[in-house]
Amino acid sequence: MIVRMWEVRAEPARFGELIAWVCDTALPRIEVEPLHIASEVFSSTDHRLVVISKWRSAPVPLPDPPAGLAARPPHTWDFAQVDR
Repeated sequence: MIVRMWEVRAEPARFGELIAWVCDTALPRIEVEPLHIASEVFSSTDHRLVVISKWRSAPVPLPDPPAGLAARPPHTWDFAQVDR
């Protein structure tokens, strides 16, 4: 399994719009992929959003947010579970 963390900082005045776009537009695009397992969305008080998505393999990237919603481009990291 691969876990992808996608993180973006919103323009403060447009935080609600960014959350709505992630939940209503971006996530539905990837959640139909056959290798997708699950996704979760988290927010912080400093206007950041994090999406954690789990994949059987080959994660599909989230699209970039529409212009003006994000204060900077999103960052992504992929992780694999550690056997312990």
